[in-house]
Amino acid sequence: MGLILVLCSVGAHAERLSTYLDKITLTDFFPEADSVGAIQDDVPVAPVFQGSRLLGYLFLNSDWANSIGYSGKPIDIVLGITADGVLAGGRLVAHKEPIVLVGIPESKITHYIDNYKGFDVAGYAKSGTQDALPSDIVSGATVTIMVIDDSMRRSAIKVARALQLGGLRISGGVADQYAVDTTQSTIVDWQTLLGDGSVRRLNVTRDDINQAFESNADPRAVSKALPPPGDTTFIDLYAALVSIPTIGRSLLGDAEYSNLQKMLKPDQQAILIAANGEYSFKGSGYVRGGVFDRIQVNQGDSSIRFRDRHHKRLGDIAAAGAPKFSEVSLFVVPRDVKLDPAAPWHLQLLVQRQLGALDKIFTIVGLDYTPPVKYLRKIAKPEPVSAPMATSTPNGNTVIADDDDGRDALWVRVWKGRVVDIAVLITAMLLLTGLFFFQDWFVRRRKLTARIRVGFLLFTVIWIGYYAHAQLSVINVLTVATSFGSGFDWGYFLMDPIIFILWFAVAAAMIFWGRGAYCGWLCPFGALQELLNKLAKAVRIPQLTIPFSVHQRLWPLKYIAFLVLFGVAFHAFDQAERIAEIEPFKTAIILSFVRDWPFVLYAVILLVIGLFVERFYCRYLCPLGAALAIPARLRVNDWLKRYRDCGSPCQRCSVECMVQAIHPDGHIDPNECLYCLHCQELYYDEHDCPVVIKQMARIERRLALQTKPPASPISNNPATGVSGGGGKAGPDSDPNAGNGT
Repeated sequence: MGLILVLCSVGAHAERLSTYLDKITLTDFFPEADSVGAIQDDVPVAPVFQGSRLLGYLFLNSDWANSIGYSGKPIDIVLGITADGVLAGGRLVAHKEPIVLVGIPESKITHYIDNYKGFDVAGYAKSGTQDALPSDIVSGATVTIMVIDDSMRRSAIKVARALQLGGLRISGGVADQYAVDTTQSTIVDWQTLLGDGSVRRLNVTRDDINQAFESNADPRAVSKALPPPGDTTFIDLYAALVSIPTIGRSLLGDAEYSNLQKMLKPDQQAILIAANGEYSFKGSGYVRGGVFDRIQVNQGDSSIRFRDRHHKRLGDIAAAGAPKFSEVSLFVVPRDVKLDPAAPWHLQLLVQRQLGALDKIFTIVGLDYTPPVKYLRKIAKPEPVSAPMATSTPNGNTVIADDDDGRDALWVRVWKGRVVDIAVLITAMLLLTGLFFFQDWFVRRRKLTARIRVGFLLFTVIWIGYYAHAQLSVINVLTVATSFGSGFDWGYFLMDPIIFILWFAVAAAMIFWGRGAYCGWLCPFGALQELLNKLAKAVRIPQLTIPFSVHQRLWPLKYIAFLVLFGVAFHAFDQAERIAEIEPFKTAIILSFVRDWPFVLYAVILLVIGLFVERFYCRYLCPLGAALAIPARLRVNDWLKRYRDCGSPCQRCSVECMVQAIHPDGHIDPNECLYCLHCQELYYDEHDCPVVIKQMARIERRLALQTKPPASPISNNPATGVSGGGGKAGPDSDPNAGNGT
């Protein structure tokens, strides 16, 4: 199938490219250049001239190819290409990659991009090479580098073809076209599937891998060769397109294939990959929320990478005679990328070799897959398309491709794909809301409230933090604030349903309960601090009490941090992101401490301090807490009850408040309160609250007086000296009673 040119939606592309052109030096790309022309009306490229002589063009990779990185946002690179179809250079202008922002020096990424200067795009496109390995993958940033490499190559090829540079021509419109014949759905056995090419195999031995690494320029590659026997299977991998009915029913079985059909949208495809051997195609570094960085599917000028949400682990293969596999996975092709089920595609497997604790080298092997012709049918050639559509990627960027899915449709599909996660989070929000609304009932049952709190904190750390990676950040606040000045778009913020629901819940909770609903219950790092401190108390680690006068002078630090970030964000957002590393959230929660040692050390130090000073980071350093506290001043009422005696003379609550949000005079500072409800537990406690104890004592005395029987009349019989009714005077009788004294 031919390349489809984008002749619409160029205005948005041109605006983005124009913005980035101001960030580059023209002579870094074309030393002889003296001017850059206007961005073309038909395609988003800017011509570069020396006088009147055309030297080449500048373009943005993300306008032409999928450049979504590990962060889920585009990696933007301005590239230059000569009139001969040779790359003239590249400049990284914007990205959100966490490992590059702070974990790995950006100079390494810049150096990697510089190595592509002089790359013959036209020659590469004509060669049809599939397994093109980046010249020097930066250890620790595998996904980022693979995305950069792939997007640079594919965007350059598309530009070269669109502008017919280096002898490349626009293809398409002449070849016969095919589609999957959905009327065929018989079940066949494993050997038949192998024999007709429905399942393709890649068998690699240790010798094969050793030979592949021998060509590496790094001499350490050979020194780390796999030991004999060399005929040992390194990986025995099989791949098949299971969205073809016969192949899918045979490999998955009727039940699993039916589930797949319900999952797939029109024109969406699915690939099954199974393997045995000592090397995993998924990789030991794969984590939820991450990217499968060892596999990639290429078709034409498009590439497909899979994330955890595209993956389903299977137990075995249903086809008769199929062997047992140690790994069987089903991958659904993302909706923002088209895979033609009737056209050939190529599966790349990235093989890594460990050289040291953090240093690796890589090579690539792969297999070609061509759908069997017997499962295809010829279709009529479509009418010429004069203005093909532009697709929207998960970050909201439009990319030149043959895909008419808009961003709104994409976020809706994202929400539908995470129905279970959304239901879990909403259930938790309803539970927390019920706890707050009926807090007077709960706090009277201290054991129940304590168990609910510990359970909810565990849920926050494990599910919200490490499972859903839904740690909110001050960067979210700054993004919303700055987006109003550059065109607010709800579509962007709806792309992550868990984050969106959390922010909605936080906004609603601030109206009633202030910032404490989030900071005290829903922040994964805050919950982690509190749980660790509870363990510290359990093993009798001494707790340090900050004098209130010192505490008052320390808590404004977080407001200063937020104001600095807020001001810098409007001037240079990328600088604000770096300063925002005062938050250890990315290190401790998002990256699970897998990061450069200074950041890990910083996060660990904060957690260690928190063992001695409860919620230390929340009290004094958190800019997100400060950002939430400011609008929370507008809450409509105070739910936390106090007595007149609180603070004068009683200091019980102020002493036991874990973040010292209760002043010595007894009032609660809503800006600092984490709404843990401990003060409310004390408020009703008949054994711990001095005020309640005094009230109960007064009530008991009053009841005692009310229930005391009336005194009997006293007899004045001088002979007996006994009260009327008879009996001997008790030991507590008044000895002077009745004698007139």
